[in-house]
Amino acid sequence: MKRRDFSLACGSTLAAGTWLMSAAQAQTTTPAQVQGKRPEAGKEYLPLDKPAGVEAPAGKIEVVEFFWYNCPHCNAFEPTFEAWSKRAPKDVVIRRVPVAFRSDFGPQQRLYYALEAMGLVEQLHAKVFYAIHVERKRLDQPEAIINWVSQQGVDKAKFTDQFNAFSTASKATRATQLMNAYKVEGVPAMGVAGRFYTDGTMAKGMEHVLQVVEYLAGEVRKGR
Repeated sequence: MKRRDFSLACGSTLAAGTWLMSAAQAQTTTPAQVQGKRPEAGKEYLPLDKPAGVEAPAGKIEVVEFFWYNCPHCNAFEPTFEAWSKRAPKDVVIRRVPVAFRSDFGPQQRLYYALEAMGLVEQLHAKVFYAIHVERKRLDQPEAIINWVSQQGVDKAKFTDQFNAFSTASKATRATQLMNAYKVEGVPAMGVAGRFYTDGTMAKGMEHVLQVVEYLAGEVRKGR
């Protein structure tokens, strides 16, 4: 979904109107069509004018996935990204960042960071997407989020405390700052090493985005 469209779109997943790219667009360009072509700056990715902050230690390459739980393209991309993250080179550090193009995205940012703090991302991250996009649950308000997480066998009081914690709110604030530093224009989108940005619109498909990310990680690895 494009950043400028969020002010016009309904908060409901079912009613949200304009997405990052249509399903037809996503299918028109395949990885086979772009294999062998070197990604071009300004076309398939953008170098940042000012480096964004990274959390990865020295010698590691940070790859950021920007996402929104209600976005159907993020939902479709999640299995592919999860599989890619498991086979990524050892010097690549994966960082998921929930976006907030509007203030009412805040509860879902806190949902992710509360899960992260409790070590529950691997267990519940994909289930959040499933609940929203398959079971058609509305998980955009604190009460609904807390109730749903507790239904997954998580201690309700502990999750509530973490959801409302200052540390969780601080992470959400930093996530928005990072989103702005990368000048994220839509989701899903990717950032590399605090230096490069790409998304499905630029790369003409999310599978090619990962090829672009691999190329950029290689450039970073070479010291370029």
